[in-house]
Parts: sequence; structure tokens; C-alpha cells
Amino acid sequence: MSFATWSIRNPIPPILLFILLAVAGIRGFMGLQIQDLPDLALPTVSVTAVLPGAAPAQLETEVARPLEDALASLDGLKHTNTTITDGTVQIQASFDLDKLLSDALIETKDAVDSARSDLPSDLLQPNVTANNFGTGTALAYAISSSRMDEAELSWFVDDTLTRTVRTVPGVGRVNRVGGIEREVAVTIDPTRLAAVGATVGDVSRALREMQQQSSGGRAQLSGAEQSVRTVSLMAEASELARLPVILSNGQQLRLEQLAIIEDGAADRTQLALLDGKPVVAFEVIRAKGTGEVAVADGVYAALDRLKEQYPDIQLTPVGGSVDYTLEQYDGSMSMLYEGALLSIVVVWLFLRDWRATAIAATALPLSILPTFAAMAWFGFSLNTLTLLALTVVVGILVDDAIVEVENIERHRRQGKSVMQATEEAVEEIAKAVIATTLTLVAVFLPTAMMGGIPGLIFRSFGWTAVIAVVMSLLVARLLTPMLAAHFLKGDAAHASESDRVMRPYIGAVQWCLSHRRITMFVTTAFLGASLALLPLIPTGFLPPDDRSSTRLSFELPPGSPLAATTGVAEEVRAAISEVEGVEHVFVAVGAGGDDQAGAVRRASVTVLLAPRGERPRKTEIEAMMRERLASVAGVRFAIGEGLERLELVLASDDPQSLKAVSRDIERQMRGIEGLSNINSTASLEQPEIVIRPDLPRAAERGVTTDEIGEVVRVATSGDFDAQVARLNLDNRQLYIRVRLPDEARRSIETFENLRVSGREGLVPLSSVAELSMGSGPAQIDRYDRQRFIQLTADLNGMPQGEVLAQVNALPAVADLPAAVSVIAGGGAEIGEELESGFATALVGGLLAIFCVLILLFKDFMQPVTILSAIPLSIGGAFVALVLMGSSLSMPTMIGMVMLMGIVTKNSILLVEHAILGIADHGRTRHDALVHACRMRARPIVMTTVAMIAGMAPIALGYGADASFRQPMALAVIGGLLTSTALSLLVVPVVFTLVDDVEQRLRRIFARRQAPGPVRLAG
Repeated sequence: MSFATWSIRNPIPPILLFILLAVAGIRGFMGLQIQDLPDLALPTVSVTAVLPGAAPAQLETEVARPLEDALASLDGLKHTNTTITDGTVQIQASFDLDKLLSDALIETKDAVDSARSDLPSDLLQPNVTANNFGTGTALAYAISSSRMDEAELSWFVDDTLTRTVRTVPGVGRVNRVGGIEREVAVTIDPTRLAAVGATVGDVSRALREMQQQSSGGRAQLSGAEQSVRTVSLMAEASELARLPVILSNGQQLRLEQLAIIEDGAADRTQLALLDGKPVVAFEVIRAKGTGEVAVADGVYAALDRLKEQYPDIQLTPVGGSVDYTLEQYDGSMSMLYEGALLSIVVVWLFLRDWRATAIAATALPLSILPTFAAMAWFGFSLNTLTLLALTVVVGILVDDAIVEVENIERHRRQGKSVMQATEEAVEEIAKAVIATTLTLVAVFLPTAMMGGIPGLIFRSFGWTAVIAVVMSLLVARLLTPMLAAHFLKGDAAHASESDRVMRPYIGAVQWCLSHRRITMFVTTAFLGASLALLPLIPTGFLPPDDRSSTRLSFELPPGSPLAATTGVAEEVRAAISEVEGVEHVFVAVGAGGDDQAGAVRRASVTVLLAPRGERPRKTEIEAMMRERLASVAGVRFAIGEGLERLELVLASDDPQSLKAVSRDIERQMRGIEGLSNINSTASLEQPEIVIRPDLPRAAERGVTTDEIGEVVRVATSGDFDAQVARLNLDNRQLYIRVRLPDEARRSIETFENLRVSGREGLVPLSSVAELSMGSGPAQIDRYDRQRFIQLTADLNGMPQGEVLAQVNALPAVADLPAAVSVIAGGGAEIGEELESGFATALVGGLLAIFCVLILLFKDFMQPVTILSAIPLSIGGAFVALVLMGSSLSMPTMIGMVMLMGIVTKNSILLVEHAILGIADHGRTRHDALVHACRMRARPIVMTTVAMIAGMAPIALGYGADASFRQPMALAVIGGLLTSTALSLLVVPVVFTLVDDVEQRLRRIFARRQAPGPVRLAG
């Protein structure tokens, strides 16, 4: 007794099982997080080392290389990516995927500590952190207030708002964009300072020694213990004016005699603009493992409470990924419902029996709901890939139920009772149903088992599809037969209306069987023509999306001040605001709050677009933006996300060769038609004032290089943050920054006249050092302990694979010197891993299908017949891509993987019935094939049309942004159409050819094994 007949005779256990599975699925669905894409659990550790005022070239030698050498010996280290800018070294250390993040963090800290003795003594303590944040900004707002000025609003965001938002579960970080830092400025008068014989460093040091509090130990008065504390703190900035300052020469002065004290703001290093108006903004970044929508809902509630307490504040959304994620989720769920409804309608159109249609329809919710329970158990989320898996298998989930119900209906039309027809039909179709399901499992399982980064991305996709397909088999073998036996009533609907189609089809099958050579010739020609379409299909990693926002960034030449960047930002805003579809423009000058020196020349722009359907496509808007920005001179632009731009990375230990090669490639890339905005990081040189001490004269006067560096640093930007004096307020501390006035820093004569302490008093800086203007690299990038240069270009909608092939064919790339190499870093490396992962999944899927078929059919030859339908699907997939102008990208590869399993299902139904007719019913091969075509053509067409109907909403691009899903659906539908039409005619012919080969091999082996003639003795 099989599971199917057992469920028919014992209906209560299956009903109870699926009720429990449905309840578990509903509970699991309610607990699933909603995300755009699954989190990548990459073990990545960041090391940040700060030496304020140090040039990138200095930091490379003194900080970056020692740290990289220390990290190089770590177990499991995969890559190090180092970025060196003014005063800062940032190293991203990525480890193998099997490395625990906690172990990587501890080992990295130990390695950094071991290198501390090799680093400069005035380097701040390196900061080692693990990357526990999700990618991108979840929410971004501009905040304004009718009551608070910019300084107060900035502190409101840093303190009140940040503390409120950080209480929301799942919030990883809150960053302020724009605004200013409150600071007490002690502006020194150089003339007065020289008159009293003091240096800027003397004042800063004296101020720090006076404005402080320190522990004084313990006392025992009146039989009790007391702590002793020395307190010398001013409560307000105005009180600092009367603060006595004791100079190094013993002279005592009030601070107001040397400087002007102001409670104001630090030098502005960032600025936020919304539609040209200065604003203060903030962005919320979620922690890994949390859902974007859940975090956003919590943040919305927290902000609502905050607005109730502070009714004067106003919040304006200026970006974030939550809206797009929610749109994708709603769109995917809508397409899931629409696809399921269309599949059910198709079943009814074929069966014309509402009871039979209802039985087949139960497979959908009862397959999907338990899948939600398994997803929750595995820790998956409702993201683009898992919802894509459910959406694309909607038509597949109902297949097994359709085949069984259609077979039951066929047996009922023969006059059998419902119970007899059900038991005989489900037993007859059992092997075919199990085989088709296992082939789909064999197709999706290699995708779920991919290693590396592709495995992190597609693990949830593969397992979701596998679980849903297995659940559909469980429904088909346990629930569908039981429901059919107890729910179907009356006589089965007659299928005479299909005879008008069946008779010509059977005639075509018989003609093909009689003209096998012509049939195979035409089939081979079709396959050749399909492959000939391949050069016409562009290739790329991902198709361009159509989000309702886009980003661009720009940078000015090194040395450009904040005012110049702000002026260009306004020019950019004015240019792109006139583009059709642009609603708002948000600009973050200063690289989104980066306070490194030189960052003020950079800006990022978020362009908020009108809703989809009320504007051109995003790629068209970006093309119009490029045209508008072409007139902005002296600025480097990057428009679009990283995947929409070409990136070529060159690495070498020889900086000169690296620069020369990059210049040659950049020049030759400009000759590639369609590429625009070609930039290189090679030529970024920033101006700098170089102070070279005259060591003999300095030694003679008792002036040290350290003293010169301290005086210059304090005079121009103030002392290190860790060493400046602080003013304690009720809820925060303000830096008390000592330095020269702004106008004094605009003249090199001021630097020459700075006084430094010598053996016999103060001496001018110009008497012990030479000052000159020079230049050095604005930024140094290193990858795996080599310098690298990145060449970028806007693709303007062109496929990345096609452009990359043209770049690789350039003479400068083809004939690279031995010292320079092209490396696949970042997105390119992930793209290569994805391509190889999918290639492995395709090959692995084919082998797995072949093995499953051999085990089920106990034959090595006829599985070849079943697999012959796979090449027939290629032509339809390629034709659909060419007609719709889609590229051969990652979604298309997903579709090709799916096609392998789907088209194999149809072949199994034909071949299994033909083998059954020959073995059990004694039919001739010809009659068995014709009978199999007659019996199986209807369920094959039904399942194919149901699958096409299930994916039709995706292929048509309804609802949310379908740029990722649509190419996959087009490939599957195109492949299904051609493979179904051809396999119904070609598979019987291939069956006979394979059977002829098998019979011939059997005769050969039979002759070899036959005993020879017996020679009698005598």
C-alpha cells in the first residue's frame, strides 16, 4: 500500500498533518523579517588609525605597511583593502567565510597591538571594529525647527534624537549629515604672543593644565573616609577670559590678554542641502540580521513620539532603502497572488470542473505555508530572492496536483467509480510524479549548496524553492488523492472538445516517427540557430533597476575648499532639477559627514524621483542628467550605483609604472563608443606646504623637529582632540581649541613668522626651516599590500560584459607590463564568483537529474531521452531575450537553472508512460509512444500553461520594479513555449533513436558473452 492509497483510506491523519503545517506556516510567516536582499555574513574587520595632519605618503610608510604586515599572518585572511587619506588609515580585512567574526576580531586586535611599537608614538590608539551593520541607509531625513538654530539642531540630532532612535530594536547606527559642532575658539593674536615670548603650543598646553579636574586620593576626617578631588573648571566660556595662564618662561597672564575667546562652532567640514537650502539631516543604518521594515516601523513610532515632545521640529524624507524594500515586498506578494489565481483559472479552463479545480488549487497554499515555517526555522527573511523563489514556483507547485487530478478525471471518464479511479490513477502516475519532483529538487539543490559569496546570496533562494517543491509532492501524494476520492462527485467532464487539437497532433507525432532523420535535422538546425543568437544577446551582471531614486557623487580637485564644493553643488542641483521626473535633490557636501582633511572637496547627491509610471525610466533620467552635467567643468562625476558603472582595478608595487599604464588605458578607453565620464584615481595630487627643518641650524639653536611640528599643528588646526582642554557643560563637553585666526592662515608669511622655542628663547620658524609649496597624493589605495589605481566609467545603459570585453581588448590592457596586473576586487570578484557558481550549479544540476533518473528508471539510456528536451528550451529563452532587449545576466541564469527542471518534467511524463506501455501492456514501441503522447499531451500542456500563467505577471513587469525578475521570467516562458512544442514531437523520436542504440549495444554484449562451440575430445 502506497502513501496515496493509505491517505485515501485514512483521511484524518493527512488532514491533521496539513492543518498543523498550515498553522506553523502562518506563525512562521508572521515572524519573518522583510529585507531587500539577504544579509551577507561576511567576516570583515575594520582597522582605523588616525594621525592628525599626516600626509597620505607619510602614513603609507609609517602606519599602513606595518599594520598590513601584521595582519598578513592572520589565519584565514582573504584580502586587505587599505584607504589612506590625510591623517587617516582605514584597513578593511576580509576573512574566509568559515571564519567566525568574533575570532577574526580578536585576532585582528592582537595583531594590531603587536605592531604598536612600530607605529609613530603620537598615533592615536587604532580602532578595531567588526562590521555588524546592514548595507546602505535604511532611512534618511532632513530635520528643521522654528525654535532651534543650526548649532542647537545639530546637538539635538546628536543627543536627543540619536538616543531616542537607538532605543529601537535593530537600529545599528545613527549618523548626522550636515550641521556644525559647537566649540570654544581661543583665537591667538600672533603679535601679542611674540611680545610675551610664548608659542601657540605654550598657550594650548597651559590652558589644558589649568582647565581640568583630577583625583586627589583619600582622606579620613571625623572617623569617616572621603575622596579628594582637585577641581579647576570654568562653567562658561566667558569665564575663560579671566583664566590665568602660566607660560613656559614663568610669566603669568590672563587668557584675554593673548586671545579672543568665543563660544561658537568648529570649522565646518560638512554641509547638507535640500533643494538648495541648508538643512541638518540624519540617516539610520540597521544592524545585521534585522528586517528593514520592522526597523523602519520602530523608527517611525519613535519619531512620532519625538514630534509630540518637540512640536516645532519637521522631518522630510530624503532617501533610504525602506520604501523600495516595502514596494518590492508588496509587489512580490501581489504577483504571488496573481500568479496563483491565473494558474487556478488555467486548471479550470482545462478541467471545467470546479471540484477538481479546487482540489488542484489546494496544493498552492498547502505547499507555500509550510515553506514559510521552514524559512523561519532556517533563519531566512522575506527578501527579493526568497519571494522570487516562491513566485516562480507557483506554477510548478500546482503541477503534481494537476497531473494527478487530470489522470483521475481520465480514469473516471472510463466509467470507473470515484474511489477506484482515484486509487488506480494515483498508483499509475506515482513514479512520474515522484521523478518530476526529484528532478526539480536536483536542479535547485546545487543552487542552495553553492559556496562562497554566491552561496550566501542564493542559499535562501535555493532552499526555499526546494522546500516548496517537496511540500507540493507531499500534498500530491497525501492530500490530493484523499480529497479527490471523497470530494469529486458525479460524472467526469468529457474532453471531446480537445479532439480537434489531439487528432492533428497525433498525426504530427506519427509523421515525425516515420521521418526521424528529417525531424532530427530540423531539431539540430533549430538548436544551431538558437546558439547563433547568443552573440546578439548582451551580457551583464545585473540589469539596471528602476528605483524611484538615484545617486551621484562628485569631487573637485584636491585643495578645493568647502565653499567651492558648495558652489558646484548648487550648480549641479540647478542643472538636474530641470530633468523630467526629478522631484527633490539632497546634497551632502563633505562626503556625508567625513571630517577628514580634504573630504570637503567631495559631495554625494541623492536624487528623489517621481513615482514609477509618472516619469521616464531611471536609466533615461540618468542619461539626461549626464547631458546636463557635461557643462560643469573641472569636476569628476559618478552617476548611478556601482553595478551601473565599469570599474577596472590595476595593482602594482611600482607606483611609476602603475601611473603610466593607467594613463594609457584611460586614454584608450575614451575611444570606446558609449562610455562617458572616464576617471582615474591616479592623477589626484593635492597641494601642500612642506616645512623642511635645517637640521644644523635647528640643533644650534636648540629647536627640535617635534617642537616645530607641534607649533605648526596647534597654530593651524588646534591640538589633538585627546590633548585639548575641555569646557564641561551639564550634558556634554566642548573642545577649547587654541589656534591662529583664519586670515593668518591664508599667508605663508604667517607660517614663516611663527615662533618656536629654542635654547635661548623664541626664534622665527623661517630661521630654522625652509618653507615651500609642494604636492602629494590626495589619497592612496592599497589592495593586498599593493598600491592600486581604479579606472571608472559610466556605462550609459550598455551591458557591462560587452564593454569589459572591449576594454580587455585595448592594447594597453592586452600588453600590460609584468609589474602591473589587473585584479578582480569588490563587485568584479563577486561577479566572477557568481558566474562560476552558476556554471557549477548548472553542471551539478544536470548530473543530479541524470543520477535521479537512472535510479528511478533503472536504465542508463532512457534518461538521455528525457534530458534531450533541455537543449530545445534554449532557443525559446534566447528568442525571448532578444525580442525584449534583455541581457544574459544573473536573473537570466536563474531562469536557465529553472528551465532544466521544468522541461525535464514534461519529458518524464512522456517517457515514463511509454516505458510503462511497453513493459506492462505489451505494446509495440511505436504504439506505446503514440499512446503516451495521446495520454500525456493534455497534462503536459496544462502544466506548461499553468506555469506560464503563474509567471506572466512577472514577465509583464506589473506592480513593483520588475527589473530583476522580468528577464528570468522571460527566459523561462520563452524556453517553456519552444521546449513544450518541440518535445511533444521530438522526444518520441529521440526515444526511438536511444532505444535503437540500446538494443544494438545489448546484441553486441550478448554475442560477446555467448559461449563458443564445444570441442569434443577424441
